[in-house]
Amino acid sequence: MSDREEINSRISRRKGVTDPVRIQTAALVIIAFAVVLFLLVQARFMLTSLVTAIVLFSLTSDAISFIARQRIGPLHVPNWLASIVAVAAIAAALLTLTSLILSQVNTVLLTTLSYTEQTPEAVAALFTWLGEDAEQAVFNSVSTVNLSGYLRTLAGQAGSMMQASVLVILFMGFLFAERVWFSTKLVNFVGDEVQADRISRIVGSIIRRVNRYLLVKTLVSLVTGAMVWFVAKLFGLELAVPLGIITFILNYIPNIGSIIATGLVALVTYVQLSDPGQTLAVFLIVGVVQFVNGNVIDPMLMGRALRLSSFGIIISLAFWGAVWGIPGMFLSVPIMVALMIVCSEIPAVRPVAILLSREGLPEPETRGEARVELKAAE
Repeated sequence: MSDREEINSRISRRKGVTDPVRIQTAALVIIAFAVVLFLLVQARFMLTSLVTAIVLFSLTSDAISFIARQRIGPLHVPNWLASIVAVAAIAAALLTLTSLILSQVNTVLLTTLSYTEQTPEAVAALFTWLGEDAEQAVFNSVSTVNLSGYLRTLAGQAGSMMQASVLVILFMGFLFAERVWFSTKLVNFVGDEVQADRISRIVGSIIRRVNRYLLVKTLVSLVTGAMVWFVAKLFGLELAVPLGIITFILNYIPNIGSIIATGLVALVTYVQLSDPGQTLAVFLIVGVVQFVNGNVIDPMLMGRALRLSSFGIIISLAFWGAVWGIPGMFLSVPIMVALMIVCSEIPAVRPVAILLSREGLPEPETRGEARVELKAAE
């Protein structure tokens, strides 16, 4: 046997050994993903409440630490007192906001239910210019949609918000109670102070960027909701306040939230006023408001650190919406930000961060230093 034949024989034997190993590894990865996905779906209520509590905790933790460090002569605010005040304030704000949202959602749903019978005729009238056959076809199609059933289902899902709020408050209480021990636990868990410091910087980067995203999104959504309320009030809509509040809420859902809010305002306008001209005017005005605030003001305030891929946002939105429903849509961007930052710090999975960033240039928290290499990636 020649040397070349011997080399080919060895390569063939190695392939015969490695192929089953690769197949087994791929099968284990698929099974693990399926198990994790199953657990995510089955425990969606608990997990969405936990993630929401972590996000709210990250928003306020730095502020509480800053307050606790302040001194007025010999006096200072103890950590435990600052934590108790923070949890009480957040609980009051969260319960108040939940009650307000529920009342406005119920108002919109009840009013919409009263207009349900008029909706098929109103929608079909938009297609009068296509002829009677087209108008009748649209009327028949809309009439078959069980709008009342969908609205009652939505009302039932909204009703669980109060239970979720109570669970979020409980989670936050435990997080604040153990806040001072996080760094010690991290060092003991990792077993290396340098590695623990690197992980702490990554977590800090995630918290800062998610906080920036939420603060900017809240400001832009608040301005957008106020402008929609003003437009609705200007045209004499009965649901001006609920529409403004729902627009504020829906704008937290990236990309499609503003589209749904604009369509909802236009539909309510047409059902109430039955005037295509005024409906078109409201649609255009609200559309311009959403476009300017969402595509000009929002990116300008977000900065380079949060330039996420639009396609990645849609994929994240679709995945978490399918897994966790509406709460998953609200949490999709914070989860994506965390994933991009972690992947940008681990060389082995940095290509994932490149795909998630808009320009393909994710900025690691440790830029200017040696890139972080977590033990899990070594």
